[in-house]
Amino acid sequence: MAIPLFHRRTMLTGVIFWSLTVLASAAEFRSDWARQHDRIWIGPEYWANPLEDWRLRDGVLECTRPGPNRNVHLLTHQLSDQPGDFELSVHIGLQDVEQGQGSVGFALGIRSELGDYRSSLIHGRPAMEAGVNVNGLYFLGPPGEHATLQAEVPYGNEGSVLKLTGKSLGEGEYELTLTATDFQTLKPRGGPLTIRVKPEGRLAGNIALVNNFAPPAGGGDRAAGNGTRARFWFDDWQVSGSKVVEHPEQSFGPILYSMYTLSRGVMKMTAQMPPLGPEESQSVELQVPLAIAEELRRVNYSLPADMQSCPPPAKDAPQDSPLPADRPVAWSTIARGVIDPLSRTAHFRIPAWPAAKDVPYRLAYRMQTVPTAETGPDSRPDVTEHEWRGVIRRDPVEQETISVAGFTGNTDQAFPNALLVSNVQKHQPDLLFFSGDQIYENVGGYGIIREPVHAATLNYLRKLWLWGWAFRDLLKDRPSVVLPDDHDVYQGNIWGEGGKPVPGGIADHAQGGFVQPPDFVNAVFRTQTGHLSDPFDPTPMLQGIDCWYTDLVYGRIGFAILEDRYFKSGPEKKVNTWRGRPDHLKDPSYDLRLLDRPGLELLGRRQLEFLETWAADWRGTDLKCVLSQTIFCNLANYHGAQQEFVFADLDSNGWPQSGRNAALAALRKGFAFHLAGDQHLASIVHHGIDAFGDAGWSFCVPSIAAGYPRSWRPDAERRPVQNRPPPGVPNTGEYLDGFGNKMTVSAVGNPAEQNRRPVLELLHDKASGYGLVRFHKPTRTIEINCYRLLFDAADEQPGDQFPGWPRTIAQRDNHARRPTGYLPRLVVEGLTTPVVQVWEQQTGRLVYALRLTGPEFSPPVFSEGEYVVRVGEPDEDRWREVRNLRPMPSPQVSGTVTIRWE
Repeated sequence: MAIPLFHRRTMLTGVIFWSLTVLASAAEFRSDWARQHDRIWIGPEYWANPLEDWRLRDGVLECTRPGPNRNVHLLTHQLSDQPGDFELSVHIGLQDVEQGQGSVGFALGIRSELGDYRSSLIHGRPAMEAGVNVNGLYFLGPPGEHATLQAEVPYGNEGSVLKLTGKSLGEGEYELTLTATDFQTLKPRGGPLTIRVKPEGRLAGNIALVNNFAPPAGGGDRAAGNGTRARFWFDDWQVSGSKVVEHPEQSFGPILYSMYTLSRGVMKMTAQMPPLGPEESQSVELQVPLAIAEELRRVNYSLPADMQSCPPPAKDAPQDSPLPADRPVAWSTIARGVIDPLSRTAHFRIPAWPAAKDVPYRLAYRMQTVPTAETGPDSRPDVTEHEWRGVIRRDPVEQETISVAGFTGNTDQAFPNALLVSNVQKHQPDLLFFSGDQIYENVGGYGIIREPVHAATLNYLRKLWLWGWAFRDLLKDRPSVVLPDDHDVYQGNIWGEGGKPVPGGIADHAQGGFVQPPDFVNAVFRTQTGHLSDPFDPTPMLQGIDCWYTDLVYGRIGFAILEDRYFKSGPEKKVNTWRGRPDHLKDPSYDLRLLDRPGLELLGRRQLEFLETWAADWRGTDLKCVLSQTIFCNLANYHGAQQEFVFADLDSNGWPQSGRNAALAALRKGFAFHLAGDQHLASIVHHGIDAFGDAGWSFCVPSIAAGYPRSWRPDAERRPVQNRPPPGVPNTGEYLDGFGNKMTVSAVGNPAEQNRRPVLELLHDKASGYGLVRFHKPTRTIEINCYRLLFDAADEQPGDQFPGWPRTIAQRDNHARRPTGYLPRLVVEGLTTPVVQVWEQQTGRLVYALRLTGPEFSPPVFSEGEYVVRVGEPDEDRWREVRNLRPMPSPQVSGTVTIRWE
């Protein structure tokens, strides 16, 4: 059936017929789709499941793809848990139908176990369903228990108005009445269908329009789920009544959230936008207070052309202080970001940022309405300016301790993660680190779409928005590092092979490469990494896939940001000689030497060269930390709900062994601590290459909301353990992992053996939580904390952290090789905390570099030969170099070299 040509019509008839008599205090809502541009995103007041199956076109809402339970929730209005009356109405029509199947109507009282209106969008169950199927069968009642009425098919040429009224009868009982009226003739088409119900939960929660109700689980009444083949259109949705509550602050968009970094005076920001219409504005403005804008304009750098063209603020505009106050802020636009048509992101890069002060910012976007028959073709559009505010925090260079909150693995079970976010707010970290898997393929339901790229990206964006929505109040006010991992690019595991395509699609992904096309992958990267510091080497990978590995300096902590598996070799057809999954080796007797073949890579040549450069570079840096998706060993060896034993997992970064050793050797040259995630298993590990503990320490943070549990339980296997560290926590000590890599396990956060059923208790028992690392600069120590999900950060108690936490290590513990000799003792005069670089004189390779805490240092070395030592202050590019130094067996006999600075 074709869609009638009456879109963007006058609403007068509908207004008169369906005007509601309600109490003065009642909340009211009415859609204004006739005044909106054509677009996929419906508007700030709505949430569509799934995003890609809905659109606004010619003033009406259309479901574009049939399927079960396509729905649109109202974000700003819900049914309260107090008694009251309500009335819902919507103008509906049929676009097309296959095999005479399909249904349309309302779902109401939609609530999830957590009760939050956002959680209810994806996990909610309706208390009531009301609608009609394509054969004229009206239904009303709890899912699976509908009362029905056979009547006339309610669609006609111009559709019908479906109306549901609810009248409170007291003591939790309601009288519900469903009717349908022909839009054109105003004659009844169905109903009234009236029932009395006393639903649990007082009929409270979200309200949604539904295109094709899903059949109830387990069979039973199937009136609402009479097929899923129809596509409907919707118009003039109205909600009112004393039971309806309004929360305008619950709207979402058009500026969904923001992320930023600040490093070496360069501020970069991403504004995440929805899929707007082609006739709407395609840019977002970044604004700061007038005084800050004028300061930026005085700095000697070339302003972008769009910034120069911004009209200056009025001369009499108030100049507010850099921090927000009660009085209004005079905002000035400093940049405009063009919205990318695929990722729907706008990006900003502002050099010479005033990093010594907190700077409030405002992202602004203007939405315009379109003329309708009601307003007249010559009417001026209404313009609504939407904003999103936050603070670019100062670079805390003088702050003694810098804290980093670490997260990984975000399933949607606890969305919107309110408890976790609340606790992180109480801890007030300086920087946020999300190590990967911000989404999983099953997040938000409705499966995934792999092609075409446009639809696949929309499918991905809806899932990512759940993550951004949950964490946006943290992200807007502090710098963040966000790394996409395998699930973010729609792969269960990824061995990137430097960007090559997987030859046979997802079934062959273990051969290495990317399954999704490069446009999709780059769109994912823009949504998650577009705000990172400029890449160290922007040369794309194969297929034109972007590279983003880089460094960041904040609070005098230097961070290296790695793409730790996008250059990694795939195992299939290279090393796997066993049956079954090519990445899961289950035979402990397997000859591990067969797995470490020449030519296999982990980080790849490019990133190893980057780490060499980064380890030597101590500009503005007192301590160093590597941020990547996962750690360089294979700790977890029990997988999944059934805890299947896996001797060696080639998806872990314990393989390939030579690549793992090269990575650890590169990290320890900068005495770098390693913070990562991915493994679904919290751990602290001191890594070894040639001997236990001769490399750096890593902290793998727990999953935000663990889905697929993993464990490390050598005690249950009765493995012999050596050097179990105090306080003697189970499953800790010196071990070889499944690839023979040396690791000293200091702490491990295994899931419980039995899980409770309420959702938060379940996630807690499955070892969900987050990490918090504090870098203490005066003492050069690193404090590692790991919090379980269920706790209160304002009142911490014993047991809130996993066993073995907190743990404090020294910076120099990250390069714990046993020296074979010592170079002459350095005595530096004129520099308080000089940087020392030790180089092999013959090869020119860096041995290590370190910022000292005092003027004296006896440089250890690890082989014979001649060395070059450089001492200086890289912030001022002042250096002294001493050559031809040879090691002695101990510091006492190595002699002294004095380096004086004027």
